[in-house]
Amino acid sequence: MQLARSLAALLILLALSLPAMAASDGYIPAIEYLRLAPDDQRSPQQALESGDWQILNEQTPNFGYTRDQVWLKFPITRPQTTNLLEITYPHLDRIDFYLLRDGEIQLNYQTGDRMLFSERPVEHPHFLFPFQLEAGHDYRILLKIDTDGAMQVPLRLWNNRSFFEKTSVESQVHALYYGILITAICFNLFVFLALRESIYLYYVLSTLGYLILIGTLNGITYQFIWPALPGLQSNAMVLSIPLALLFTLMFARSFLKLEQCSPQLDRLILGTILLNGALALALATTVIDYGTGIRLAVALAMPSCLLLTVVGPIQWARGNPQAVYYTLAWGAVTLGSAITAANKYGLIATSFFSVYGMQLGSAFQAILLSLALAIRIYHERQEKVLAQEAELKALEARRAAELRLMDQALHHPLTGLPNRSSYEMRLNELIRSQRGKRFGVVIIHLDNLYAVTKTLGHRNTDRILELASKHYNAVIKDVPGAISLEQTDNRTFFLASLDPQTFAFVVDADQALSVPRIVLRSIEEIRYPVDFLGMQVPLNPQLGVAFYPTHGNDANTLIRRAVIAEGSDRARDRGIAYYKSSRDSYSADRLTLVSDLRHAIDHNELTLFLQPKLCLRTRAITGFEALIRWPGREQPVRPDEIIAVAEQTGLIKPLTRWVLKEALEMRGRLLEIGWDAGIAVNISPNNLREPDFAVFVQRLMQSYQIHSGAITFEVTETSMMQDPTNSLRALNALDAAGIPLSIDDFGSGYSSLSYIKQLPAGEIKIDRSLITDIAEREQDRVIVRTTIDMCHSLGYTVVAEGVEDEETLSLLHDMGCDLIQGYFLTRPLPFNEMVDWLGNYNPQALRSRISAS
Repeated sequence: MQLARSLAALLILLALSLPAMAASDGYIPAIEYLRLAPDDQRSPQQALESGDWQILNEQTPNFGYTRDQVWLKFPITRPQTTNLLEITYPHLDRIDFYLLRDGEIQLNYQTGDRMLFSERPVEHPHFLFPFQLEAGHDYRILLKIDTDGAMQVPLRLWNNRSFFEKTSVESQVHALYYGILITAICFNLFVFLALRESIYLYYVLSTLGYLILIGTLNGITYQFIWPALPGLQSNAMVLSIPLALLFTLMFARSFLKLEQCSPQLDRLILGTILLNGALALALATTVIDYGTGIRLAVALAMPSCLLLTVVGPIQWARGNPQAVYYTLAWGAVTLGSAITAANKYGLIATSFFSVYGMQLGSAFQAILLSLALAIRIYHERQEKVLAQEAELKALEARRAAELRLMDQALHHPLTGLPNRSSYEMRLNELIRSQRGKRFGVVIIHLDNLYAVTKTLGHRNTDRILELASKHYNAVIKDVPGAISLEQTDNRTFFLASLDPQTFAFVVDADQALSVPRIVLRSIEEIRYPVDFLGMQVPLNPQLGVAFYPTHGNDANTLIRRAVIAEGSDRARDRGIAYYKSSRDSYSADRLTLVSDLRHAIDHNELTLFLQPKLCLRTRAITGFEALIRWPGREQPVRPDEIIAVAEQTGLIKPLTRWVLKEALEMRGRLLEIGWDAGIAVNISPNNLREPDFAVFVQRLMQSYQIHSGAITFEVTETSMMQDPTNSLRALNALDAAGIPLSIDDFGSGYSSLSYIKQLPAGEIKIDRSLITDIAEREQDRVIVRTTIDMCHSLGYTVVAEGVEDEETLSLLHDMGCDLIQGYFLTRPLPFNEMVDWLGNYNPQALRSRISAS
C-alpha cells in the first residue's frame, strides 16, 4: 500500500512537471555565443563588436566544464509579452545581464552563486532578470558568464505572470518530492534510534546526502537554509556528491551483507568507500579547488553508481532476497544520476529527464528502500519471534537438562539418596538457620561391603546397597530427632550416601540423647544383616558421631570427625563411637606436628635423656635407657606422641637412625668420663619391617666397634606379635650382628611364650603396670614373683620398670629381680645432668637403705 501511494505521487509529479516544462508562454530565443579567455577584459561594447560570434545550434547553451568566459546574445522576439529572463541552472558563479535597446545598454544586473542571495534581482532559486520593454524599439539581451563549474545556461524568456503560475505548480511538485525524502529519513531515523542498527543510520545519511545534493542543485538550500553563505553553497554542491555516495556504499554493503555473502565484492565496495571518503575529506579541507573538485566528484560518482547498480543483480542472481529491492532502487538512482551527470558534461541536451533525472531516481530509491527496510523489519521481527521461541524451547530443554544434571549432581546414582554435596549443603543450612541447637552428625560405614562384593559380585552388591539404603532410611525416620534432608512428592530422605559404602544422617542431639534406649534399638536395627535372596548378608555397619557445635562449626569438619570416630577401635568393638579429640590422630595440629618433627630431625633439634638401670645385687649403675625428648618447643609433645606421629607418617625410619647414632655418641662420652655402661634404645615394629634395617645397624656398629654389645634394642612384646614372622627374621639378623635384645613392657599385652622363647632376647622388662601396686596388692606380687621365676628359668635377665619407692625396691630385691629403673633413682635426665647425678650417686648409702627396709 505504501509503495502504491508513493508511486502515485511520483506519477503526479511527472504529470505536473511535463506541462510546466512545455509552457507556451515561455520560449527559448535564437542564441549566439562568444567564447573568450578567462582573463579577457573586454567591455560589453567590445564584445558586441567582435567578429567571433557563432550561432548556437542547440536550444540550451552547454559547454561542459570550462574556464572560458562565455558571452551570449539573443533578440527579444515577443516584446509585447516578454518581461522576464530565467536561467534555470543556479550554480553559475557570476552573471552580468545587459538589456540593450537599439544597441545601447538600458539595464544591467550582476548576480551569481558567489554573491549573497539577497543581492539577486528576484529572490528565487533560479536566476531571474525582470525588465520592461517599450514598443517601437529593438531589444536584445547580452549575458557574460564566468563559472568554475559546469558552463551550462538553460535560459528562457517569460511573461512574469505565466512564469509564476508555472513556478507555483513546480514548487508543489518539489515539495512533494522533498516530503518523500524527508519522510523516509525521519522514519528510518526513528527505526535506528529504536533498534540501534547501523544499517538504518547509513540509509538516513545516504538519503540526507541526496536530499542536500538535489536541494543544492536546484538552489533550494541557498534560498532557505544558508542564503548569507555563498561559499557554503558552492562547497555543499561539490561535497554532497561524495558524501552521498559514501553512505550509499556503506548502506549497500550492510544491506546486502556482502562481508558474509561475497568477500570479493565487499573488498571492491570498501575500496570505493575509501576513494569517496578521501575525496570528501580533501574537499572539506579545501585541498582541491571547486572546479577540479566538481569534475572529480562527478567522475567518481559515475563508476560508483555503476558499481552500486551492478552489485544488486549479482547478488540477486546468487539468491540474496534483499537484492531485488536494492537492484530496482539503485538502478533508478544510477540511471537518473548518469543522465544528470551526462547533461552536466554537455553530452545530452537539457530536458525534464536530464534536469530532474537524479530527483526521479532518488525518489524511487527512497520509496523502494523504505519499503525494503520496512519488510526487513517485519522479517527480522518474525525471525526474532521465531528465534525467541526457539530460544525459549532451548532454554526449557536446557533447564530440564540442568535440573537432571543438578539432580544427578546432588544424588547418588545407585541409591537415589542425597549425596555428599547435598548432605553438606543441608547440614550447613541447619547450622546457619538454627545456631542455638545441637546436632548430631552420624556416619554409617559398611565395613564388610568389600568382602560381600568379592563373594557375590558387583551387581548383587548394588542390589544389596539399594535394599540397605531403603532399610536404613526407614529406620532413621523413626529415630527421635531425625531431620529430613530432602522431601519429594514420592519420598522423604533422612539418609545421605557419601560414597558407596558410607551413609550419613543428622539428628537433633538433645532429642536423641533424651531417649537412649530408642536410639540403641535403632542402632541394632541398622546393624542387623540385610535379607537378600534368602541370605542374611552381614554388612557390619560401624557408626561414628560428631556433635555441633562441640566438635565443629561446619559440615566438612563435623563429617571428618564423625568418620574418625567411626574408624576407631571403639566403633569396631561396640558398633558406635563418639568423636574425642584426644583420640584424633588426623587433626590439623597433627599435620603441623609432622612438619615440625621432620624439621627437628633434619636440624638436630631433638635430644636424648638417660634413665639409669640399677643392679640390685651389686647396687651399681650398669646401664641406661635412652628416651627421646623435644626441648625448646612452645607446646610440649609427649615422647609417646612423638613415636606415634613418626610411625604414622613414616618418619620413624629417620628418627630411629638418629636415635641410634646419638646413643652411640653418648656412650662414647660416658666412656670418656669412666662409665662403661650399656645404653638401651627402643625400636619400633615398623623398623623391623624395613628391608635394610639390619644392614644399616650392622654397618653402623662396624663404624663404632668399641660399643659392640653395649647397645641394646628394646622391642615391646605386643608390637612383635603384629608381624611375628618378619619380626623374628629381623631380630635374628640383629642378633647375628651382635645386638642384644630386650623384650619391653612384658605383661602389659598378650603374647605367646612359645614365640617369645624363639626370640634371641637376653632380657625381659616387666611393665610398670604390674610393678606399681605390688606393695599394696597381693595378686600383683604373686604375678611379679611368678614372672621373675619363670624368666629366670628360661635364662632371661629381669628388669622391673616404674620403681618409685623403697618398699617396692625391697620387695623386688627379695623376689630376686636383677635390675630396676624408675623415679626412685631419678627421672630421665639430659646427659650433663646425668653426669652430675652419677657423680653424686652413693651405692653404699643405697645398700644400707635397702637392708634397713
